[in-house]
This record gives sequence, C-alpha cells and structure tokens, in this order.
Amino acid sequence: MQLGLLDLPWWGYVAVTLGLTHITIAAVTIFLHRSQAHRSVDLHPITSHFFRFWLWLTSGMVTKEWVAIHRKHHAKCETAEDPHSPQTRGIRKVFWEGSELYRAEARNEETLQKYGHGTPDDWLERSLYSRHSAKGVALMLAIDLALFGPIGLTVWAVQMAWIPVTAAGIINGVGHYWGYRNFACEDASTNIVPWGILIGGEELHNNHHAYGTSARLSNKWFEFDIGWLYIKLMSYVGLATIRKKAPTVKWQPAKPLCDLDTLQAIITHRYDVMMRFVKSVRADSAAEIARLKAGTNLPQNWSLDRFRRSLHKEPAELAASDKVELDRLLDKSERLQTVYRMRQELAALWGRSSASREQLLEQLQAWCKRAEESGIQSLQEFSVRLRSYA
Repeated sequence: MQLGLLDLPWWGYVAVTLGLTHITIAAVTIFLHRSQAHRSVDLHPITSHFFRFWLWLTSGMVTKEWVAIHRKHHAKCETAEDPHSPQTRGIRKVFWEGSELYRAEARNEETLQKYGHGTPDDWLERSLYSRHSAKGVALMLAIDLALFGPIGLTVWAVQMAWIPVTAAGIINGVGHYWGYRNFACEDASTNIVPWGILIGGEELHNNHHAYGTSARLSNKWFEFDIGWLYIKLMSYVGLATIRKKAPTVKWQPAKPLCDLDTLQAIITHRYDVMMRFVKSVRADSAAEIARLKAGTNLPQNWSLDRFRRSLHKEPAELAASDKVELDRLLDKSERLQTVYRMRQELAALWGRSSASREQLLEQLQAWCKRAEESGIQSLQEFSVRLRSYA
C-alpha cells in the first residue's frame, strides 16, 4: 500500500537518497568550503541562496560556525588548538565524535569572532538560518515522510548522518591520518583516494592543504575532483566565478645557475620541492641504512620509513624520543647527516621572511653548490632538478 506521494522500488529509494546526500556534499564543498571559507570561487546569489537553503534543510549547519571552525583548523593545524586534529586528539575520537568536536568549538565565541568574518549576515541568515537551524531539518523530515511514507524516516536519517560521517569523521579524521601525499605540507594531511566523487573532491585533502585557496582540489593527472567539475560547469553559465586555482609545476632545461625566476618557482612550489627531495634521496638513504644494519651499527627496528618521516618534519615537530633516536642515527652516518642537514637548509629558504630576494637567491645558489660538491649522487641530481623549475 502506497503511504507517500512516491511509490518507488527499493533501488529507487537508494538512488534518491544518494542523490539527495550528494547535493548536500556539493553544497558543503562548493559553498561552505571553497567559496565561503577560502574565497577561491565567487558564487552567483541564486547559487549561494540555494546552497544555504539546502544546508539548512539537510544539516542545520550555520555558515559562520562552519567557516570559523574550518579556518581555525588551517591556522592551528595539528596543534592542541586545532578543533579536530587526529594527531592531537586521536583518530578514534575524531572519527567517531567529530560532530561533537564541531559543536563544542561552535560554542566558542572567540573562534566565531576571529575566524567567522565575511560570512552571510542578511535578514534570512539572522532571522531563519542561524536562529532556527533545527527547524530546517524538521522540515526535511516532514518532506521525506510526505514523499516516501514511513521509509522516509530512513531516508532522512541517512541525510542527517551523511555530513557527520563523511566530513567530520572521514575528512577531518582519516584525511589527517591515512592516505598518500603529493605535497610535504607542515601538517599530516593526506589524499584518501585519487577520485573525489563520494565526498565531492574533499578526498584530495593533502592537495587542499598545500594550496588552500585553490578552487580545484585535484592536482595530478590521475586525480579527479567532481566539485571542480561542477564549479567549471557553473562558471560556463555565469553561476560561478573562479578566483584562484593551484599553480601547475612547469619544467625547463636546467639553468647553469639559479636566478630570481627559479627562486620564485621553488618558493611557489615548495611543498612539491620538499616531496621530490625526500623521494630523490630514498635509494641512497635505504642503502646507507642497510649498510649500518649489516655492520650492527644500527638497531634493527630502525627503517627507511622512520628516516623519511623525519625528513618530512621540522625538528621541533619530532617527539622527544624520535629526536633522540634520530640523533643517534645521524651520529653513525655522515652521509645521512649530510642529507638531513641539506633538507633543513632547503626548507629554511622559504622560512626566512626577513631576507631579501637577492639574499635568498645567494643562499639557494650556495645550497646547489654544496649539493653538487657533497659526493652524494641523489643530492647532485636534485640540484639539477631545482634548476629546472619554471
């Protein structure tokens, strides 16, 4: 017996539920994340108002709260002040209780005032969306029940759980704990999978942390960001204007000497530079660690992966026990000591904000000269790679 306005087969209810939740995901990634939090895309008022209304119905999230919490996450990433870092709070806590962490931070008035600027503050926002956020999800329940009958309650429950599970749990949790990395950011962000479809492209979280103001989250040729596809389609019909997207690494024949253009390219692509550096010294480092183990000069629990993790972090980010073990390793190998020192000196180039461009260029040229005179083939080859950035 038909109890709702629509009578669908079982797969029809599944398809409708997935379609409804996908619209919610699109609203979060395009409106809340890329447009409001990072200003990488401007949306037509019709598009913005639709997304605001849809999020009021399907999540009850307040734009200012979401934006403020997300901006604070970037500003305080992986520290004790990060609202939802699995590195400080534990993966179980963030994955299973991500929504609770969000609600707790939303009550922090200081966070809202400091990081929530520039979000909608019109009559609709003040009188309806923010003031009566729970009424939207209640209205959605009534609509689902009217359309689908009793099974509408299940459809509604999935809608309500979709963002807490996918965004608060998977992206904020798994996206800072497990996956692959294209860029050596100063945080633990990862790309969960290279195909950003189910969560609107947010699966490419490491790419986002490398270039936070980019409207496009895909970077490598094999990656796909469905949120970017929607933005491009909307831009063709005047419903969106793209403001920023991540720069693409370009190459040229290696210059005899780094110049100011090379310096600018290296600083722009610094996360790519650091990732390529770690990859380039992998074989040399593995051979050296194996040699030390064979000579019983190194504890058997030391591995290449541990050394690589040390190369991805600044010294201050290492745990005290890891720092002690790293120092012991470097004391036993001048070769690894050189690799590690060269890594720190390279990273310092874009950390010296007080130095002039000419001074930074001199330091880059000196770095390349030391790399070429080091006698370590991987460093010599990487010096050539640096001089090829365009």
